[in-house]
Amino acid sequence: MSPTGAGSSVDSSAWPTPARAWWTVAVLTFTYIVSFVDRTILSLLIEPIKADLQLTDTQIGLVQGMAFGLFYAAMGLPLGWLADRTSRRGLIAVGAGLWCAATAACGLASTFAQLFLARIGVGIGEAALSPAAMSMMSDSFPKERRALPIGVYTAAAAAGAGLALIVGGTVIQLVTTQTALVFPIVGEIARWQAAFILVGVGGLVLLPLLATVVEPAR
Repeated sequence: MSPTGAGSSVDSSAWPTPARAWWTVAVLTFTYIVSFVDRTILSLLIEPIKADLQLTDTQIGLVQGMAFGLFYAAMGLPLGWLADRTSRRGLIAVGAGLWCAATAACGLASTFAQLFLARIGVGIGEAALSPAAMSMMSDSFPKERRALPIGVYTAAAAAGAGLALIVGGTVIQLVTTQTALVFPIVGEIARWQAAFILVGVGGLVLLPLLATVVEPAR
C-alpha cells in the first residue's frame, strides 16, 4: 500500500496552487473577452467602411462572415494539434499578437482585398486561443473541479459580446469627437480607421499579462 500512497501524494502535488490556477483562468478569460472586442468592432463601423472603401453588401458580408468565420473554424484543428505539442501559453501569446496586429491592420486597409486579408488574420489568431486555453485549464484543476473554471471561461463569450459593444462604442465616440486624427508614420486617417487601430494596439496589453501565467504540467 505504500507505493500507492506515494503515487497519490506525487499526483496531488503536481497540480498548481489554487491561486495560480485561478489566476490562469482570470487571464485566459480576460483574453477571451478582448478577442470578442476585436472580432466585433467591425460590425459597429460598417457604414463608414462601405462609404470610404466603396464596398458592396456582398463584400461586407464576406468580410464579416467568411473571412473571419471560415478561417477561425478551419484553423482550430491544426492549432489544437499544435497546442498538444508546444507551449500553450506561447501559442496563445502568438495568436493574441497576430489578431491584435490584424485588427490594427483593418484600420490601414484601403481596399476590399486588404480588409479581407486582415480579417483572415484576426480569425487565425483567435483560433489559437480556446484549444490551448481549455487544455491549460484542464491541467490546472483536478477532474472533479474543472466545471467551474471552464464555465467561467465560456461565460466570457456572452460577457465579451456585450462588452465589445460598450468598448467599441466608447472608442468610436472618442475618435468622432476629434477634429483631426493623425497617427505617427501613418498620417491622417479616417475615424473608423482610428477605431480599429486603437482597439488593436490596446489589445496588446494581453502579452505582458500572459507572461505572468505559469503553464501547468501536462
